[in-house]
Amino acid sequence: MYLLKNAKIMTTTKTTLNVLGTPLENCSCDPMTGYLRDGFCNTTPDDFGTHVVCAVVTKDFLEYSSSKGNNLMTPIPEWNFPGLKPGDKWCLCVSRWKQAEKANVAPGIDLNATHALALKYVPLELLKKHAVSFS
Repeated sequence: MYLLKNAKIMTTTKTTLNVLGTPLENCSCDPMTGYLRDGFCNTTPDDFGTHVVCAVVTKDFLEYSSSKGNNLMTPIPEWNFPGLKPGDKWCLCVSRWKQAEKANVAPGIDLNATHALALKYVPLELLKKHAVSFS
């Protein structure tokens, strides 16, 4: 965005934050994830699923998601979707993550790549309980 101030053009950028209050990090480019398919768990007003949780999917979670009508394991070439396998990182809908957590199949979370908007739906302490470290 450009602002005109005292005849000078200034650029403004807004840094997207993660749940820890630091800049949002990349979730995955292989497979390419994110509502915007930019590798980040960013969201927009038309993202009705609120794909803001960067999860490390597990076999249990993938099977659970499939049982709920969202098969993330099967490739869909026409959508350039390779299908997920255990260990892949993927931007999940916050509501599906919460649902899986209640069913004891929630995948681990990369807190650095989980959008701050997730805190509107899930307390930080619960997210931390499922945090995965990548050091």
